[in-house]
Amino acid sequence: MEKPAVEKNDSGSFHENRPSSVISSTQNIDAKLANPLAGLSHEQLMQGAREFAKQYDLEDLSEELQKGALIAQDPLAFESLPMLDDADRNILKREITHRWDQPKTLYYLVILCSVAAAVQGMDESVINGAQLFYPQQLGIEQDGPNASRNQWLMGLVNSAPYLCCAVLGCWLTDPLNKRFGRRGTIFITALFSFLTCVWQGVTNSWPHLFAARFVLGLGIGPKSATVPVYAAECAPPPIRGALVMMWQTWTAFGIMFGFVADLAFYHVSDRPHITGLNWRLMLASAGIPALFIVAQVFLCPESPRWYIMKGRYRDAFNSLARLRHSRVQAARDLYYIHVLLDAENKITRNRSKLVELFTVPRNRRATLASFIVMFMQQFCGINAIAYYSSNIFSQANFTDIQALIASWGFGMVNWLFAFPAIYTIDTFGRRNLLLTTFPLMAAFLLLTGFAFWIPEDAGRARIGVVALGIYLFTACYSPGEGPVPFTYSAEAFPLYIRDVGMSFATAVLWFFNFVVSITFPRLVGAFKPQGAFGWYAGWNVFGFFAVLLFLPETKALSLEELDQVFSVPTHIHAAYQIKALPHNIKKYIFRMQVPDLPPLYEHEGNVGYDDMKRTYAPGGVGAA
Repeated sequence: MEKPAVEKNDSGSFHENRPSSVISSTQNIDAKLANPLAGLSHEQLMQGAREFAKQYDLEDLSEELQKGALIAQDPLAFESLPMLDDADRNILKREITHRWDQPKTLYYLVILCSVAAAVQGMDESVINGAQLFYPQQLGIEQDGPNASRNQWLMGLVNSAPYLCCAVLGCWLTDPLNKRFGRRGTIFITALFSFLTCVWQGVTNSWPHLFAARFVLGLGIGPKSATVPVYAAECAPPPIRGALVMMWQTWTAFGIMFGFVADLAFYHVSDRPHITGLNWRLMLASAGIPALFIVAQVFLCPESPRWYIMKGRYRDAFNSLARLRHSRVQAARDLYYIHVLLDAENKITRNRSKLVELFTVPRNRRATLASFIVMFMQQFCGINAIAYYSSNIFSQANFTDIQALIASWGFGMVNWLFAFPAIYTIDTFGRRNLLLTTFPLMAAFLLLTGFAFWIPEDAGRARIGVVALGIYLFTACYSPGEGPVPFTYSAEAFPLYIRDVGMSFATAVLWFFNFVVSITFPRLVGAFKPQGAFGWYAGWNVFGFFAVLLFLPETKALSLEELDQVFSVPTHIHAAYQIKALPHNIKKYIFRMQVPDLPPLYEHEGNVGYDDMKRTYAPGGVGAA
């Protein structure tokens, strides 16, 4: 089989000289999925809407659907559509100029999704305080003759939910959603979270606690994949991206609130016939917010996209009518979702999307880049701190209660510094954020590790430096490796395999979450805190070079530009970035006057390129 050649064009940029049939196939697929209505005349659009209304018994909505079809073709051209009246135009204009002016039902749904994200965070962090107590009671003490074995066992217990997510929970997401819908899946997983949190509180041995936490993974895995999808499918395009970012922000809030629960129950004393009541209440408390979700989720409308996939178009319109200000907006979104799903079904028929994820060079490069950011979100060391910060601070000579207060401070920093990412991720770009924060995270982890060599009799010096290092590390993580992985993975893949690509990326995330969680106690036992933090500092250095060599920038790129970016062969991209590194250090750090490098991509510096037609991904789940 002939390999594609690499060419350098007149502007100095590189591209992969693939057969024209391969290029046109990928671009045609993306263009068709980006806007299936492109190129149709107004008469064709209106006729299609009338046939759609007749086919799905929506003839009473025929006029709204015809208007909606015209608007959906070009949402910004509504001023020139003669079929619309002034009221329609005013509503559509306000949708753009006042994007946060939405129906109360949508904001109620936003609150529900925020609580679901917070439940996720609490599920992850309450174990942090509980592990100060349960190892001694359940016979897996972290010191003594069996310390090595017991450190592995505590890691196994703590990591049990993420093991379940990797091997079972994530793979149940699709069948649960197909059978029960988005609301039903959220209800089931929230119920699992509540019941297993209570179950954790009544365990009497480490295998029993492991079993309870393993089943907790059935509540964590599918919920983490479903809630962002549910929010994206219900939200209008102007605020869709912000709602997807919301998942990361409020998960960080839940992690912080988990430490609040640990502090609240720390001093609870045992009762007759109940030993370890404090750590049992810590673990059980994470289930309380899940009860709110169980009680409220069916008061929100179901995802209209799920209704359409089930052929329930009337229900889909009613759902959209509750989530939009006008029937015209609801009809627009209903018709567009319908034609988009129809295009997806036609394009993906008889294609092995999983195989093409690795066999098509453009897709393979996107897969590698997504693997790097998801892997590094775990191996940068953040979850080692999130799950074991109380132990870390205790080894720095904090008292147990001081360790929990310091852990709460870590959670607060993680949450507060997640907010700037809403601005910086689209201003500085994904790649620049990672290249800036990885060296800083490595330095602050080394600072934290080296602080453990400060003599214990040096007053509070060791305590202060350890806390400072962890807080500075967290402040760098939250706007960088915190939000970038999910955002990057959601836009790197071509539209037709984006759902499979995101499934792969999520599986990578949970598997290495499990690896970090199970190994950290033994890592600290074998290497001491100095070696453990040095280990993750080294991985941050690796992450810097992995991003430098293999991660193209995707900020604000059209579908055509994304194809060009990921069509540059890996060795060409890596060689260019090696040359660019000293150039950029001289230019941006030492502020030296240096000549510009030739552009790497066709869309950089090509005269007349800005006049070309660009296609952007549609709003919706998996859209960039």
